[in-house]
Amino acid sequence: MEYEPANKIKVTTTTTTTNVIAAAPPTTMVDGTDPYSLFIFAMNSPVTREVYVRRLKRFFEFLGLQGTIENQCRAFAERGRIDVNWAFANIVTYLQLHRQRVERKEIAAATLRNHVKTLRLFCEMADIEIRWKKVTRGFPRARKYADDRAPTVDELRLMTQYPDRRIKAIVYTMASSGIKLGAWDYLRWGHVKPIQRDGRTVAAKLSVYAGEEDQYFTFITPEAYHTLEGWMQYRKECGESISEKSWLMRDLWDVSKPRAMGMVTAPKRLKSTGVKRLAERALWAQGVRKPLEDGQRRHEFQADHGMRKWFKTRCEIAGVKPDTCVKYTVQDLDNPVPHSITTIVHEL
Repeated sequence: MEYEPANKIKVTTTTTTTNVIAAAPPTTMVDGTDPYSLFIFAMNSPVTREVYVRRLKRFFEFLGLQGTIENQCRAFAERGRIDVNWAFANIVTYLQLHRQRVERKEIAAATLRNHVKTLRLFCEMADIEIRWKKVTRGFPRARKYADDRAPTVDELRLMTQYPDRRIKAIVYTMASSGIKLGAWDYLRWGHVKPIQRDGRTVAAKLSVYAGEEDQYFTFITPEAYHTLEGWMQYRKECGESISEKSWLMRDLWDVSKPRAMGMVTAPKRLKSTGVKRLAERALWAQGVRKPLEDGQRRHEFQADHGMRKWFKTRCEIAGVKPDTCVKYTVQDLDNPVPHSITTIVHEL
């Protein structure tokens, strides 16, 4: 059964009727008043912003809203504040469509709830009062963990053989620390501190989200540290001025044609989205990731989050308490991880 939006709206710049909303003309976004600006303001991670904006745009396209995402947000917010029942009806209709997809096993229940999170955040920031308990009543329960696995050691080794100097440092760091993909947007060389014992490096302390409210620390193996150190030294030898403020990951450059692929003396941070694309390219190029067979909707493990799962699995094998593993993968700020976690670095 196909569902149509309640009182489907059409955006135009000249006409306004009962079922038609006039789109606001393009203007400079003003903080505190523009619904799209407020929606973006509510998210710190660029990866989260990208995903949430994409979901929100699908909702607006379902309603028939035209124009840019800014105009779509403005049009929905203006009518939603005036007619909350209209906004509620459209949200329920849209989510019911996805609920039926869950029942047909086309998407997971967690995906349905992710759509709810996106719409709820937008409505909260746009001052549209929706009764969310009523919306989600009877929704199928989502699993806490996705039905995928961690990559094997051999698969990680194949990834590191991809011909890009950065990939080995990325894989070693993520697999031995359990950091999230978004952490790369904050990591600088000064956030990596080697730990010396008996004249040799046994591990390195990594400050994640340094200077932010959710800052915490974790550890990486000596192999990961030496790989990062070698990467930074290579950049220095090529002419980049390296300091504690240097980004841990940056764009590539071509010493023979510096203008073609960036300049070594003008580094640009490699964002978390770029790290993810690099990991995905490595998976495909090295033959680790294969095309999905008929009926499959997801790969066996995720390109970036799979390394966090690998970290958690290795912690459990090494005998680390489950609560400690959770603290490293969830970042519990109220209960910091004890320093005894360094005992697992050798195991990793």
